[in-house]
Amino acid sequence: MLTERQMLVLQVIIDEFIETAHPVGSRAIAKKGSVPYSAATIRNDMADLEEKGFLDKTHSSSGRIPSEKGYRYYVDHIIASLSGHSDKNVIKDIIQDGFYEFEQIVKLSAEVLSELTNYTSIILGPELLETKLKQIQMITLSPSTAVAILVTNTGHVEHRTFSIPPEIKSSELEKMVNIINHHLAGSPVISLPELFNSEMISIMKKYLDDFDRSYHYLKTAFLPEQPVKLYIGGVSNILMQPEFNDVEKIRTFLSMMEKEDEIATLLKQTDDGINVTIGQENEVEAIKDFSLITATYRLDEGQHGTIALLGPTRMEYRRVISLLKILSNEMTEALYMWYKNNG
Repeated sequence: MLTERQMLVLQVIIDEFIETAHPVGSRAIAKKGSVPYSAATIRNDMADLEEKGFLDKTHSSSGRIPSEKGYRYYVDHIIASLSGHSDKNVIKDIIQDGFYEFEQIVKLSAEVLSELTNYTSIILGPELLETKLKQIQMITLSPSTAVAILVTNTGHVEHRTFSIPPEIKSSELEKMVNIINHHLAGSPVISLPELFNSEMISIMKKYLDDFDRSYHYLKTAFLPEQPVKLYIGGVSNILMQPEFNDVEKIRTFLSMMEKEDEIATLLKQTDDGINVTIGQENEVEAIKDFSLITATYRLDEGQHGTIALLGPTRMEYRRVISLLKILSNEMTEALYMWYKNNG
């Protein structure tokens, strides 16, 4: 357990390091009006904090930097909620300034969040977690062309025109549609690829005359190309952070950002409310040098989505947590009105 003085020293060091990205020394802390202690006293506290694992000492400076344990303690025990009135007004004015379609609201929210924080924002739309397949239809336009139509329980319709290879009979396609509608109707859209690759294989082998030839093609034709939809803002913001001058770190991060299905799965696993994972706490290797802060927002009928911010462990936690709380509430309100008018 830290003393009140140690907590103050830790808070000042983290706040200073978040702002400057430079190690913090005892003299710099002693000069701050909010710290009524001598440099010698502060040095002793810094040594104790380092010994307990809350601070790290760099080789190139006599100052200290926060450790991941220090950031965790800061998030869990030190920071207080900010009022965030100016941020709230900015978010409220932008999101509610006019009538937007569902996708516009979510996309705009991602853009606003990345601009306000200079971090990378990711928002997972609620319909992707809860929307279920109602039915798939196939309309033949010609002997070699057809349209696949996917309809969800919320009324969303997605269609795709595709060519029918000569070696695939139209009767096989009709069987495929019937099998999907019989076995997968009511399944979450986000789970269709996994279901298709597991239990559907044995079922289709029984009913498709030429399974080996037809399976891959039929899966490509009838499943959504992108069963998850992410709204991402400020990917390039990471390049502006001094922690990420390492080309390999950036390459790994950008590679992860291209795998939207994996990102959606990661965000889907987050709990309700505000969640903060710092550095090595993240299970995904590509973001073990990052902090990930998430918040949930809701629609009517229990549907929910996730807002996330990715940044360095030297993240502006107090403001970011406050922003996510505000944005969660504003998005919930805006999307509720949209759903009420359009659902």
